[in-house]
Amino acid sequence: MKITLSGTMLLAASAMAFAADLDAPPIKYGFATENNAASRLIDKLESGRSSPKHEPKFGYLRGLLKELNVPESSQVLVFSKTSLQRSRIGPPTPRAIYFNDDVYVGYCQNGDVLEISAADANLGTAFYTLSQKDTTRARITRRGDSCLICHASSQNQGLPSHVIRSVFSDSSGRPILASGTYRIDQTSPIKQRWGGWYVSGNSGKQSHMGNITFSERSSPEDVENDELNVNDLSRFFKTGNYPTPHSDLVALMVLEHQAQMHNLLARAGIVTRQALYDEAELNKALDRREPGHTESTLGRIRSAGEALVKYMLFSGETELTGKLSGSSSFAAEFAQRGPFDTRGRSLREFDLETRMFKYPCSYLIYSDPFRQLPPEVKDYVYRRLWEILSGKDQSKEFVHLTGRDRRALREILRDTLTDLPAFWRDKN
Repeated sequence: MKITLSGTMLLAASAMAFAADLDAPPIKYGFATENNAASRLIDKLESGRSSPKHEPKFGYLRGLLKELNVPESSQVLVFSKTSLQRSRIGPPTPRAIYFNDDVYVGYCQNGDVLEISAADANLGTAFYTLSQKDTTRARITRRGDSCLICHASSQNQGLPSHVIRSVFSDSSGRPILASGTYRIDQTSPIKQRWGGWYVSGNSGKQSHMGNITFSERSSPEDVENDELNVNDLSRFFKTGNYPTPHSDLVALMVLEHQAQMHNLLARAGIVTRQALYDEAELNKALDRREPGHTESTLGRIRSAGEALVKYMLFSGETELTGKLSGSSSFAAEFAQRGPFDTRGRSLREFDLETRMFKYPCSYLIYSDPFRQLPPEVKDYVYRRLWEILSGKDQSKEFVHLTGRDRRALREILRDTLTDLPAFWRDKN
């Protein structure tokens, strides 16, 4: 899915070069069997077990969301021309994005296709389109190099990834490149977020870049945003042209967290598999048969695993200075999905006053991409989580976790995960 600026020729060349490496063993990106929500739906479509309804107004959008179990309340709207169908995007006709824990769907008014990106246990991230033409059978097509131009950038070490950007957009939706752009995740200051996006909900006195356009070079410090705390977006565009009238602030924050979390899960899986493959090939060439892994292999796994652990525990998360709220039912629906521990606590429970979640550990620890990580890196992550949450590791990266936080997270994870190592059952 395109949620980013179009690539320069240099970026395109870099991405295509890395794509060729991804097609080599052990990843075989262009040839390996897919394992994600979109590929499973393709199987259902081809067997006739699924047939999403085509509607005159939205095409296959609502049928696709239903088949993928993606809530309409997750709708967020971006009006900057920063994606595949950019000619159809602008402030009067924003692009809509919908998501759940596994998959993202992009929709443009009168667009040729719906865009789909999915977290994939084998490939990291896989990209698809669904033609909006009314046919006897909906067809989802896997996309490759055309998506990797923007989605396999150096910022994710050349690996397929999701990208969320905040830009200074002019009144037509074109990014003002001289002002720069911001790649957004949970560590980004609120004042840098949502440039080129609509935002419905309340941020209190915390300013952001949403709901406005720019006419000259600017920086977040220069922004005087008179369009904060907006709950009705109808004065900006015809909200009736979308399934819901919202671009929910809380949904935007969750999207920003999980897009980068998916990237780090993809990186951990691919880097580990590549490290193990390289080691096996080298051992074969040298006729080396010593047990265990080399320090080089372990170092590569540690590097990918440690980045995942830090992000999973919200290390470096931007501090909120006031209450945030959305405009739709998204937050309530999201929190109700659990799972819950024996005391009714969940990693999906929001705080939204000083930080995003009450219990700062990513809910994507329950996702297929995490469950299906190679054992070598998954074991590393579980070991590090125990060291941190038991209090053994008191390093500065985790100083934001209070003793109460660590105890609560130990208890929640024990109750809601079935594959924790034996040492996690220590009740200390």
